Amino acid sequence: MTKIAVQIYEIQDPHEAEKMIELGVDHLGSVILNEENWKVPSIKETVRLTKGTAAKSSLIPLFNTPDAVFKVLEYYNPHIIHFCETLTNEDGKAIPYNDLIDLQRSIKEKFPHINIMRSIPIGISGKPNGVPTIEIAKDFEPVSDYFLTDTWLGKEPVEGFIGITGKTCDWNTAQELVQASSIPVFLAGGMSPENVYNGIKAVRPFGVDSCTNTNETDGNGKPLRFKKDCGKVKKFVEEAQRAITKS
Repeated sequence: MTKIAVQIYEIQDPHEAEKMIELGVDHLGSVILNEENWKVPSIKETVRLTKGTAAKSSLIPLFNTPDAVFKVLEYYNPHIIHFCETLTNEDGKAIPYNDLIDLQRSIKEKFPHINIMRSIPIGISGKPNGVPTIEIAKDFEPVSDYFLTDTWLGKEPVEGFIGITGKTCDWNTAQELVQASSIPVFLAGGMSPENVYNGIKAVRPFGVDSCTNTNETDGNGKPLRFKKDCGKVKKFVEEAQRAITKS
């Protein structure tokens, strides 16, 4: 492998998107926060900005009503639609998700040019907690183009959705997923400029993803949502590529 894809989330406006592209970010991730206010001109411009560049747009809708998702895809036309619903209960057991598989299948039929990314739950580092990661991935694999690992805590910061915990997922399980999957896997879940090098060495993913740990922080060190720290992103990209050049 001569390059690893870097994905950075919570890019909500074109000015920040331009900075991310300049820093070498490959996938720019944006979030549609609710079904009621799904038209966000700044995000549409962010997605448009990636057209004609080497960067790709990735869009998370925090809802999964089929008609609403189809409208989002028609309006934004992103490179990637990313789904991150919680797929397990508080005990880590899989919950029914056939409707989500059906939704992804419908998207593949209606929007064949748009790729689908699916977040797959993995227990916290050193405590996988019996989450059926590989089994869930196998169910979603036929209707997905990318997987993204994310840290399962039992109770998530955004109810009904996995992610933005800032906690590292179990890399041994992540490596198992990479080896078992026929589609590319992004390593996410607590990824930071400080650990991305070791994470790549341990897991050997197709790409790496960061959100919380590349955000700016307030005076108490708490991450600020939807505000990136360019210095952290720059270091994240550099460390990710260093891991490849030293392979």
